[in-house]
Amino acid sequence: MSRPTTSVLFVCLGNICRSPLGEGIFVALAEERGLDGDFHVDSAGTAGYHSGEPPDSRSTAVAAANGVHLTGYARQVTPRDMERFDVIVAMDRSNQRSLQRLRQRYGRGRGGLADIVMMRDYDPDARDADVPDPYYGGHDGFERVYRILERSCRGLLDELAGPGRD
Repeated sequence: MSRPTTSVLFVCLGNICRSPLGEGIFVALAEERGLDGDFHVDSAGTAGYHSGEPPDSRSTAVAAANGVHLTGYARQVTPRDMERFDVIVAMDRSNQRSLQRLRQRYGRGRGGLADIVMMRDYDPDARDADVPDPYYGGHDGFERVYRILERSCRGLLDELAGPGRD
């Protein structure tokens, strides 16, 4: 008997740095544990600045250096995503507020809307609620964000799948 699929959407501002990294890391970790068929994973941005563009080359480089492959192209989160996904993971408080406003406008009188959670809620080393945006920085910022997302995605996967489930 197959287990139900859980759908997870990672969201940042432009969907070229943090959320594609979160998506790629989560998929890689699920594959490592033999759980890749248990999840449908995607990413989006609260703004459409980069719609249609691939992930930032610095995100792609730090992912590749860690054995993670990034796929997809930037897109803006839609009201339909509130129904399509079980969990929507915000990278920072600004993204969370935007998602909550979208959900409130779209969700009046409707059931089955996604849970909106913060990425760093699953980071055992979190000292701040936000995953910093590395866009205007250098390689070190992307490396730091990768480590934050790796820890956080492990925690999220444990939460969604259970720590010992393989």
